Amino acid sequence: MNNHAQTVPSIPQLEDLARFRFELRSFLSFSEAASEACGIAAQQYQLLQVIGSAPADKLASISYLAERMILRHNSTVELVDRAERAGLVERRNDATDLRRSVVFLTAHGWKMLEALVPLHLDELKRHGDEIIATLRALQHSQPEALREA
Repeated sequence: MNNHAQTVPSIPQLEDLARFRFELRSFLSFSEAASEACGIAAQQYQLLQVIGSAPADKLASISYLAERMILRHNSTVELVDRAERAGLVERRNDATDLRRSVVFLTAHGWKMLEALVPLHLDELKRHGDEIIATLRALQHSQPEALREA
């Protein structure tokens, strides 16, 4: 007799949600390994992406970086400090507000992006369909309560 099946409640979409999480974590795990193989931490690669993709009318201030990376201000400052020591970014005072720092990519930072972005795009070409399929399964499913109403 299988006691496990009798005691576990049925949670709608749990399997799809777990599969989606697995697909995302698989991509993030790839990203961590690829970044480290290039000699930088995954979070530094993410920082480079945010700075490199900032709109032309948006300066990459610490506040902007913190928002886009979903980090606290002090954590972002520490990340920028490490990236600056690694030669990936350069911090300058904002010409219009000297209290604010603006972060720019160095030539080395751009080279890291040029190396890592194609690797990530290739990985998405190989496994993106699974990520999309799991997301679509979740988007198109309805919770039990809605189906019964």
